[in-house]
Amino acid sequence: MSEIVEGAPEEPRTTLPERLARWLDRLRPSEGLQLAAAGIAVGLLAGGAVRLFQWGHEALAHLSRSGVAPLPGPARWLATLVLPALGAALAGAIVARFVGRERHHGVAGVIESVALAGGRLRYWRTPAKALGAAVAIGGGASVGPEDPSVQLGASAGSMLGQLFRLSRERVRALVGAGTAAGLAAAFNAPIAGLFFAVEIVLGELGTTALSAAILAAVSAAALTQALVGIHPAFAVPAYPGIAPAELLLFLPLGLLAGLVAAAYVAGVDRLRHALESRPRPIPLPLRAGVAGLAVGALALAAPGVLGTGYGAIEAILSSGALLLVPLTLLVVAKLAATVASIGAGVPGGTFAPALVLGAALGGAWAAGLALLSPAFVASAPAFALVGMAAVLGAAMHAPLTAVLLVFELTGDYRAILPTFLGTVTALAVERGLVGESMHSLALARKGIRLRRGRDVDLLASIRVEEVAATAVELPPLPADLSLAEARRRLLERRAQGLAVIDGDGRLAGICTVADLDRAADRSAPTGTTVAEIATRDPLVAFPEESLASALERMAGRGVGRLPVVDPADPGRLVGLLRRSDVVRAYELARSRREAERRRAGG
Repeated sequence: MSEIVEGAPEEPRTTLPERLARWLDRLRPSEGLQLAAAGIAVGLLAGGAVRLFQWGHEALAHLSRSGVAPLPGPARWLATLVLPALGAALAGAIVARFVGRERHHGVAGVIESVALAGGRLRYWRTPAKALGAAVAIGGGASVGPEDPSVQLGASAGSMLGQLFRLSRERVRALVGAGTAAGLAAAFNAPIAGLFFAVEIVLGELGTTALSAAILAAVSAAALTQALVGIHPAFAVPAYPGIAPAELLLFLPLGLLAGLVAAAYVAGVDRLRHALESRPRPIPLPLRAGVAGLAVGALALAAPGVLGTGYGAIEAILSSGALLLVPLTLLVVAKLAATVASIGAGVPGGTFAPALVLGAALGGAWAAGLALLSPAFVASAPAFALVGMAAVLGAAMHAPLTAVLLVFELTGDYRAILPTFLGTVTALAVERGLVGESMHSLALARKGIRLRRGRDVDLLASIRVEEVAATAVELPPLPADLSLAEARRRLLERRAQGLAVIDGDGRLAGICTVADLDRAADRSAPTGTTVAEIATRDPLVAFPEESLASALERMAGRGVGRLPVVDPADPGRLVGLLRRSDVVRAYELARSRREAERRRAGG
């Protein structure tokens, strides 16, 4: 029997993530391999969590419908009126009790976290949000399931990143992968999920992060297909092909979709702002319950406003006899019901209502055309598809995500030209009327304006010289340096690119790892120097200019670094501005903003 020595120090306990992290450190896998494995793990976690969430809200919705359907007329009307109010009020109570007040709701909160906090989310709150959304949808509130699904995926990525104590950029990449996985699992649409992560949440993706997002989206979609089968969400009946001359008929539909999207975005924003800016805030359960009561009242005239509205989309796509007045009423009622639900803070998403609005609008447009010529009746599904993509793409400022999502939901690619035409037209109209998307407007209310995932307002207060690496910290490469030595120096300094100077110490260009790789692929002859492969006359930054201005220049040309030069002598190299320097600038800008707020409040 072993003896216990008094006073011997106890071996410190370590968590499972810490033990796995140490094991990985010993194996020393590449960064790409680590993120790839993490991407698959995030995808499977997100796919499983989203499936549980979907099962929950579908079961509650079925229970509500089966309980209301057999009731006699007056009792059924009363149940239709009251159930959405009860569900929304209970959902509000769950969120108020277990989540509390948040600076931003839903996807806007994920976007803010990715841009300003390195993707570090309070992931332990997400299950309560998902439960609240499931109760709200099950009761009939006019919200969608994709926002909670995206939050579940993003939280899975953030949780793994934080548990393994990864760097900010890696956590950010995993949150992006999680958002792609969440949408992919919610709609069984991996391609749309990937574009959603790029267009809406991250703004841009590096090669490694892109690989993680692809693997996460594919993993989540594969798990979803294994559990529920491989089939499109909506069946689209056959319809005639769209003749080139008929494309013009989709322009007015795009204009109408832009108007609906603008009303949708502005309505939600104004109601939310009016309720949240009150001196004495209305408790969330109360205002959510009142919104649910409004949804129930609208449902008495247009039953399609209840819940996700997927049944209404199926009916519109499969109907052979669309009626103009009922579909127009559905557009107006669904718009009012969704503005009331989302604006009042009922937990849930904005994608599904936009799809219902678009399908009803497209169906109404086809019904109107059918009054002029019955030949348009057969093409009604094409107009509904275009309307779905147009309203969604305009409201979210994500045209590619919207078009791809509609195609993946229906498996129908026959209307690709009118879909792009209608979506781009709708986006132009919404931009002209509102100028912001559903998510960016919520952030702008708090003083946060993002461009390609970066807060431009914050960065405008930082000068380039405050964050850029100096020429001493990152010495440039001599123009006559050999390619082998240039690669060695880049690896030694862990840099993807460095400035190049000539024999007089003047800026001669910039050389990146990609330039070296291309030279190797071309089998550049022995003796080739850096000057021969470097990018000449590169874009530059100046020490005194704002970081926002420099970032805009970087984004416009898709470059990852800018030589910093003396404005009085543009050939004199001062330093190098990299994307990683932009990330560090957020910390400086946020600390300044918080200090200003404390001084103003003190």
